[in-house]
Amino acid sequence: MNQSIEQSIKVTGARNKNLRNVSLAIPKKQITVFTGVSGSGKSAMVFDTIAAESQRQLNETYSSFIRHRLPHYGQPEVDSVENLSVAIVVNQKRIGGNARSTVGTITDIHSLLRLLFSRIGRPFVGYSDVFSFNNPQGMCPHCEGLGKVNTFRIESLIDKEKSLNEGPIRFPTFHPGEVRWKRYVATGLFDNDKKLKDYSEEEWDTLLYKTGFKPPNPTKEWPPTSYYEGIIPRIERTFLSKDSRDSRAYREAIEQVVAETACPLCHGGRLNQEALSCKINGTSIADCARMQVNELIVFLESIEDPAAATIVDTCITRLKQLLLVGIGYLTMDRETATLSGGESQRIKMVRQLGSSLTDLTYIFDEPSIGLHPQDVHNMNRLLLQLRDKGNTVIIVEHDPDVIRIADHIIDMGPRAGLAGGTIVYEGNWDGLRHADTLTGKCLRQRARLKSEVREPTGWLHIRDASLHNLKQVSVSIPTGVLTAVTGVAGSGKSTLINQVLPGVYPEAVIINQDMIQASSRSNLATFTGIFDDIRKLFAEENRVSPSLFSFNAKGACPECNGSGTITMDLAFMDSLVSVCEACQGRRFHDDVLQYHLRGSSISDVLAMTADEALDFFTEPGILAALLRIQQVGLGYLTLGQPLSTLSGGERQRVKLAAELDHSGEIYVLDEPSTGLHLSDCERLMSIIDRLVAQDGTVIVIEHNLDIISQADWIIDMGPGAGQDGGNILFSGKPAELLESPHSVTAKYLRQFRT
Repeated sequence: MNQSIEQSIKVTGARNKNLRNVSLAIPKKQITVFTGVSGSGKSAMVFDTIAAESQRQLNETYSSFIRHRLPHYGQPEVDSVENLSVAIVVNQKRIGGNARSTVGTITDIHSLLRLLFSRIGRPFVGYSDVFSFNNPQGMCPHCEGLGKVNTFRIESLIDKEKSLNEGPIRFPTFHPGEVRWKRYVATGLFDNDKKLKDYSEEEWDTLLYKTGFKPPNPTKEWPPTSYYEGIIPRIERTFLSKDSRDSRAYREAIEQVVAETACPLCHGGRLNQEALSCKINGTSIADCARMQVNELIVFLESIEDPAAATIVDTCITRLKQLLLVGIGYLTMDRETATLSGGESQRIKMVRQLGSSLTDLTYIFDEPSIGLHPQDVHNMNRLLLQLRDKGNTVIIVEHDPDVIRIADHIIDMGPRAGLAGGTIVYEGNWDGLRHADTLTGKCLRQRARLKSEVREPTGWLHIRDASLHNLKQVSVSIPTGVLTAVTGVAGSGKSTLINQVLPGVYPEAVIINQDMIQASSRSNLATFTGIFDDIRKLFAEENRVSPSLFSFNAKGACPECNGSGTITMDLAFMDSLVSVCEACQGRRFHDDVLQYHLRGSSISDVLAMTADEALDFFTEPGILAALLRIQQVGLGYLTLGQPLSTLSGGERQRVKLAAELDHSGEIYVLDEPSTGLHLSDCERLMSIIDRLVAQDGTVIVIEHNLDIISQADWIIDMGPGAGQDGGNILFSGKPAELLESPHSVTAKYLRQFRT
């Protein structure tokens, strides 16, 4: 459809990151999908240019008082961005929040339920605030509205086979000789050489629980003004209270001796007894919060009171939207901190569907992530709804099923990093399929179901697993082959493979997309271990200390402390982040930059991509590490790129690179195709095949049909999500799955073959 410039968002001269002076026009009130390999410039254009400029200009319309409290957006490197509308970014960032933030509160469904119970619940106990577990009027007094309490595992905390002198308390700072240990051996209350198993009931109670008195006959080491405090109340006060500074530092130790259990008063309902006594058709608001979305819809539809019709209809509409985006298995009391990035993104999407605003620009970051093909089709309907309401929808995506619904497609490339940053195709779906680009080529050459599969060398057995929604699941997973675990989101895949399997086989190597545990200054060179070797090479070449070549030590620029940038807080204006004038962003002081290795400074080397560094270095150890990075498709990353800037998929592939030379391991990959272009999926399969060839066992949790079709064995879970899932529908060779009449995965695999 031809549109005038006024009906398009016009970008001129975009130069953020690897963009090469790109200009384009995005049609308004249509769906535009950006495609291309990882690192081709999609995000640089969509998020760092269009979204950032829209949000920056919107912030400037507010007063300085408000602007100081809003996120700060720097001005992108672009000549101009014209005809912008307000942009709402729906990304994969986890919602997070504390234990008081739930699916019900974040979607406002819990607010509607509170209103409903205050209107027609019986007996009448008060207005909507009474049904809020975050309000003192409504919260359970025992757990303060959290629904759970900390319970000590005494057998883990105390070794009864030991005496006090032998150190029976298994917790840091309570070991023999330490301050807190002395608070028990110096009391004079106990025989310090007596085994705890021989304590009387009174002695045991005193050691663990009694508090608030001065020991009558303490030793001289006892502080004369101190009061006795039992082990349990001392740990609670020092390590578990909300004001404790030590809770984070001793988190692992706490997890060993403390378990969260349902509150014995409200039984997890979070509310006081009066609020829980108010019911509709025999159901309390806490009962509603425990229901899955589909169950809650059925309950609400059974309410016939005309006074509640409007509230019920609004609530059902919200709940059906959750069903449409494939998260109908969630319950309203599910804490938002436990949601995945994909689940968080779909909840954000649902929140936008209830808005009556139009002429907005909605920007989505790979909304298909974590979705089964069936759920992708449902999500597409919501994206079309947003467009049809009169909004502009911009999507960064790799999934062909999402790309297909686009009105306009912009393919970035031709490759990644320095080899990307340009537009290689603009047009519609049919044109892209015939285009001479990497995306077009891959769309024409989709993989087919594997014809010859590898035979298992043995089996991993799981018996009667019943965690979360698993229903006494027993399954045998073959070793020495690639197994794909499939099923709709919420069917129990992650519970079975990420939680149950490592419990039975702790030697399994879990390669997920979580943040890499490292310092904020860690980069690709430090993570791969080659930075030490590089610094030694510079030191030997120039006959100086290796510490000179560290931006965390002697070599750091004194002005920016090795960060390369200076951040200036301008109060109510955007914080100004500028390149350090002293080192010009190179992070090292001038004396260090005078030293060279093969004509390049240490800063030059860190600015090299892994691909470029492979041509620069000749040392076997460095080359081997760089080659592993290249083999997992991350050759476009620079050696100095901070790990904190990597996407979830990139983090997973960096971890995967570290495993390429190992053999005989059990590997668990959680949706390894996340963020991968179709061409990168081929590379991923070659890496997986390599791990299997090295006597490895690879288990992937996956929705991508290109990956599933190449598996030697498939375990399909379902049939639905949440309480409707948790069963093994199929376990066997891929060709046999096609005959399964009950598997949703089989349905899409059959379509995939044609």
